[in-house]
This record gives sequence, C-alpha cells and structure tokens, in this order.
Amino acid sequence: MTDTPTLLMTLTGKDRPGVTAAMFETLAGFGVEVLDIEQVVLRGRLLLGVLVTAPRNVTKLRQQAEQTASSLGMELEMAQGQGDNARRREGRAHVTVLSRPLTPAAVAAITGRIADTGANIDRVVRMARYPVTAIEFHVSGADVGRLRKVLAIEAAHQRVDVAVQEVGLLRHGRRLVVMDVDSTLVQGEAIDQLAAYAGVGRQVAEVTDRAMRGGLDFEDSLRERVALLEGLDADVLDLVYDELALAPGARTLVRTLKRLGYGFAIVSGGFSQLTDRLAADLGIDYSTANELEVADGRLTGKIVGDVVDRGGKAAALRRFARDSKVSLDRTIAIGDGANDLDMLAAAGLGIAFNAKPMVQEAAHTTVNVPYLDAILYLLGISREDIEAADAEHGITTPHPLLP
Repeated sequence: MTDTPTLLMTLTGKDRPGVTAAMFETLAGFGVEVLDIEQVVLRGRLLLGVLVTAPRNVTKLRQQAEQTASSLGMELEMAQGQGDNARRREGRAHVTVLSRPLTPAAVAAITGRIADTGANIDRVVRMARYPVTAIEFHVSGADVGRLRKVLAIEAAHQRVDVAVQEVGLLRHGRRLVVMDVDSTLVQGEAIDQLAAYAGVGRQVAEVTDRAMRGGLDFEDSLRERVALLEGLDADVLDLVYDELALAPGARTLVRTLKRLGYGFAIVSGGFSQLTDRLAADLGIDYSTANELEVADGRLTGKIVGDVVDRGGKAAALRRFARDSKVSLDRTIAIGDGANDLDMLAAAGLGIAFNAKPMVQEAAHTTVNVPYLDAILYLLGISREDIEAADAEHGITTPHPLLP
C-alpha cells in the first residue's frame, strides 16, 4: 500500500446536510478505494478530508469533484501523493490539555514541544469549553515516555495541565477508580473539623505541621491527633458529616463513570464513620478508612485495628481490583498527598489532583483545576457526552461550580 498513488481531497465551506454524501456519490463513479476520512465542523464551517487511491483518470475526477463542490458553495483542494499515512499511526498517543483560560501562547508552546519530539498532530478535538477548556490532540510518531517528560516541563512553565496517554484498548471498557477522600473527593480535612468541635484545633494543627516537616510519619501523627479527640461526643461525627463539602464536579464524575460500568472506591487516612456514609450516599462500591474507637457514646482517642497509611492505601487498591476482577493496569488512582504516592504508583493511571509538588512529580499526570469531573476529559469523555447522558436520564447537569 505504501507505493500506491493516492489523492487527497479537502473540502471546506459552510456546513449543511448532504455535503459528505454528495462528495462520496461523486467518488463512487471512479472505482477508488477510501483510505482515510477526517471531518470537522467548527462554528458552522466544515472541513472534510478524504484520502483515496488515485483513479486512472484523475483529471475527470477533479472536474466532477469541482462541479460538486461548486454546487455546494464550497472550495475544493486536491493533491496527489504516494501511499497512505500508516507509518504515522505508529507511536500513537492522546495529549489532553486543560486550562482556564487556555491562551494561544500555551497552545503554541505545547504543540511546539510535540513537534520537537518528532511527533505529528493528526487530529485535534475539543473535549470541553467550560468550566475549563479541554483540548485533546491525537498524536502519532511519538516516543510516549519522552513526550510525557518534555510536556510536563512545558506544562509547568505555561501553567496548564497536560496528560499524555498511549492509545490502546485500556482507555475503553470497564475500569476501577480508587480515590482519596480528604482534599480530593471532599474539600478540607475531617480531622480538622472534629478538632474544632473538641476545642483542640491549634494542637492538632501543630502535630500536622510537625508531620509535614518530616518530624513524624503518618501513623504516629494520626494517632497523636486522634488522641487529642478523647472524650468528644460521638454524635459530633453526624455534624461533621453534614458539613462535608464535596469537591466541585464530584457527583458528576461518580455518576458518569458508574453509568459506563466503572467500579468506584474510596480509600482514606480519615475515618470510616464518615467515609462509609459517603460511599453509600454516592453509590460507591468500596470504601476503607480508619475506624475511630467509641465507648459509652464518646471517642476514646484511639483507632481500631491497623492504620490505613501510605502502604495501606496501595494494598486497598490491589484488594479492590481483585474483588472487582479488574487488572491493575485498568485501575485509576486519584490523590493529593504523600500518603497517596504508593497508590498512584501501583495504578495503571495515577492522577495527582491539586496535589503537593512532590506528588505531581511522581504521578503519571496532574490536574490542577478545581473540578473533579475534568478527569473525565482525560478518559476521552467530553462535556457534551456528559450532558447528553444526563438529559437521557432526566437530569440537569449541575453547574460546574457545584459538587
């Protein structure tokens, strides 16, 4: 096929019904083989590209095609060549860019770095226009590892989010999402809310600060903070649960992926008295967290059983994958802190969501916009897809600033 004479026909003009059909009816009379088709409509303007094997009488085809284009009020360009673009299909990747706003300078920089790696942009698709702009570049001829490193540097410089993923069947079909809770699925930290009710907010903050500076590991810091809650009425857990604020887009993310047959899990260094209720309310399949010990209606300041720490989160991801019969390469982990690092590394796709710098550096990709449902765009699900699915179920898609 590589030496076969080909003809590339590019039709541009105002879109209207029947344009594509009319052009292919013209081609049908020349016995050509269709090798490739691309069609894009932007603001009512159509661009149709068709690659076919060259007929014996190219001149006659050109004349008839130009007549068809003229009757449609459109412009036609034709170029002859050799072979199709099969070679360019090697090393395929999807490069997704998220930003609010997305500037021409950022697009120029990202596309320039793609070209610098020797890759080619075959197609550009808009995934969302609000609350962020999300653009997906279909790239071929890429060294995915090198492309990811180069674009990570440029993305930081341009202050945009860029995700690079290999094209393959893994992007389609059933997957398992495992998500951190505090500062990821929900805003803020539950232990800080409990501490405020117990009147020990300053002391808990001091322990947290020592842990952040490396003075304590997670388990020691958690046990020390929980000890400060001793004597707190257990009914306060209900108050804290009622005050939990989901991250914007959280319900949309869970609802959309559940419709697609995804499994969903939450794993938290927080407390099961809150996360189990959260899982039940959102229809989440699996949940694991630390259990606060309660005696005579009050917190004892202790944790029941082993602490769910960094290693515990990764172990939970593997356990949930086994239970749901999903291979690890089909798992997606989402988190923001050092406690999530092992989980992000174990997953097929690790996403750092509004994460600390060290987590962003370690994750496969980062999302720094404050909307959880922006993760859907990385999975090839557009805003229009989300809204159409909601409409079919009689649901008005929530405003992006709402959970």
